[in-house]
This record gives sequence, C-alpha cells and structure tokens, in this order.
Amino acid sequence: MSEKDRPLLIEAQDFNGLLLSLKRLGYATYAPTVRDGAIVYDLVDSADDLPIGIGDVQEPGSYRLRKRGDGSFFGFVVGPHSWKKFLHPPTVKLFTINSNGKIVANLENSDQKLAFIGVRPCELQAIKILDKVLLGGEYLDIVYASRRKDVFFVVVNCIEPGGNCFCASVGTGPEAKDGFDLCLTELLKPDGHYFLVRIGSEKGRELISSVHYRQATDEEVELASRLLTLSSEHMGKKLEIKGMKELLYRNLDHPHWDEVAKRCLTCGNCTMVCPTCFCTTVYETTNLSLKYAEKWRSWDTCFSQEFSYIHGGPIRYSISARYRHWLMHKMATWMDQFGTLGCVGCGRCITWCPVGIDITEEVKQIDKRDGEVKVKVE
Repeated sequence: MSEKDRPLLIEAQDFNGLLLSLKRLGYATYAPTVRDGAIVYDLVDSADDLPIGIGDVQEPGSYRLRKRGDGSFFGFVVGPHSWKKFLHPPTVKLFTINSNGKIVANLENSDQKLAFIGVRPCELQAIKILDKVLLGGEYLDIVYASRRKDVFFVVVNCIEPGGNCFCASVGTGPEAKDGFDLCLTELLKPDGHYFLVRIGSEKGRELISSVHYRQATDEEVELASRLLTLSSEHMGKKLEIKGMKELLYRNLDHPHWDEVAKRCLTCGNCTMVCPTCFCTTVYETTNLSLKYAEKWRSWDTCFSQEFSYIHGGPIRYSISARYRHWLMHKMATWMDQFGTLGCVGCGRCITWCPVGIDITEEVKQIDKRDGEVKVKVE
C-alpha cells in the first residue's frame, strides 16, 4: 500500500471538525439522530446531535433502542428512514396552474448542497440503484436530478450488523468500496476512540485536510479489516443469490405465495421504508375559489389495489399477487430491467413489517419446495 493510499486516522474529538467544515462550505448537514424512539436522518448542527452511545435491536417486526455503554457515534444499523427521502421526496408539488391554463409556478430546482453523514454501505448502493432508475433512462426524473447533483457522502462501514441485516449476501456491505467522498470505520480501542478514514474523492481530500489527522498504522488498518470480516461472517440473515432469479421465475404459481398472503396486511410499510422503492402517484388539488390547481406527486405502494387499477379494475386483485409482484420485482425482474438487484440487504422491510414477514425466509420456502404448484380444483 502506497503512502498516498494509506488510510488516515482522526480522533473522535475531531469528528465535529468535519461537520463544521461541511457547514462552512455551504452544505446542509444531515446525519442520524434520535427522535420518537428511533434513529432517523435529519439536519444536525454538531456531533453532539448524533446517537452517541445508542444502539438498536432489530428482529422481524420489532425495533427498539438500547444503551450501549460506550461512546460509539455509529453503534447502530438502520432505522425507518432512508436517504431516499431527501433525493426522491415523499411528496413534491410539480406545478401550479391558473384557471386560464397558464402555469404560474413550476417545480423549483434545488440548489442546496447536501451532506449525508453516516451513510451505510448498503444505503450507498441503494442510491446508486436509484441513480440507474431515475437518471439512467431516456427520461430523467428532474426532481431527483436537482437534489442529487451536489451531495457529499460520508459513509460509515458496518462493524456490528443487525439482526435483520443481509448485505453480505447481496454484495452491498459491510464495507463500502467506492462512490463515497469519505469512508469511515469506527474503532473503539482501549487507548481511545478513532475513525479510520479512506478518501474517495478530491472533495473528500480537501475536507479531511481541514481537521487534525495522522497516518494510520498497519495494526490499525488490520484491526479495521478484521472487524469488517467478522461483521460479514455474523450477519443476522443470509440469502442465496446464485440462481435466485431463475428460481423465482419458475415458481410463479408456487403455493407459498398464498401462504404468505394470509399474513400480509398490505399496509405498504415494506415499500415505504425500502431505500430503493421508487413508485409514485400523481394527483391534482384545487383551491376553494377554483382559480388555481396544483399537481402533486407522492410515494405509492404496489401493495394497494389502486396501484394497478386500469379501466375495469385492478390487475393485481389478490394479496398473493401483490406480494409476489413486489418480491419478484426486488429479486428477479429488477435485474432484467436495470441490471441489478432491487434489494440491498438492509433488512428494513423485515423490521418494519407489522407481522414480521421475512423476505429471506420467503425465498427459502420457495426454494425448499421448488417446482411445487397450486392444485387447481375444478
């Protein structure tokens, strides 16, 4: 490893300097913080706003915070929010039109510089996937493009996976490989609290020069590598990706789709917390005087009957058809459509499902009974 490529080390007490430097450069600094019993992403002013010493416990259909007993800044995995909400907002006004048919207010382009601090590797991959979906085709999503154009990424590698994590199975973590400006690995050692820093861009190199740092030693680099290896080996969930697309394609009529539908509430939680789901609906509103109308766009979910409604009724009337569509899109048809999985292994859909439906277990059940079909009663 050349000296130029050798990771750097900053002390935890100097971490706030990164935030202050980003703010001085005009970035709005977003990071994890505690609110309403969960770790969410919001504007922060300093490192004191981070969930210091807070961890989380996640199981199917279960989420709670816990005190760690140390000063870790990033001792948790992911919460109900994803970074998607800042780039592909849940609700956005597209334009306002008056009664004469004249557009009086177009969509405003966002000129704000955004800094995302504490992005997990799986979440970084989710943003790369959204880039493909919303920027990579013939028609660009101008809302997303406006917000995405100037984002500074401070990624934090995962050294303690959660109970529902399976990023190692889908190749999105626990270590970020590229696409970041700065990548941190948090090290809590007997002699202190440090962050191993890898630089991923010139913007990152310029920013790190504004805080006190030193070159990391071979032992510190090895420690970070060892922690990430252990993290990869101790994921809460596992999923066999090889051959999965073909498995799902040949089991469109598998009886397990009906079995999981008996538990599914079609609440849409899984799609709302998913960092890659991008479906929306467009609707119009008017004021009471009928002088103006507004066109709005909001997130939508394929778990509702209305989502697939066409003249004559919805295409996917049954719960089993809707669940199958969602899982198939994530794990199979997305690959044909965009050249990548639609799942990054963050486990949010498992945690925030009210009945604890586990996407990894549903695929395993289909694999276990591969080729079984519904018995049709005449």
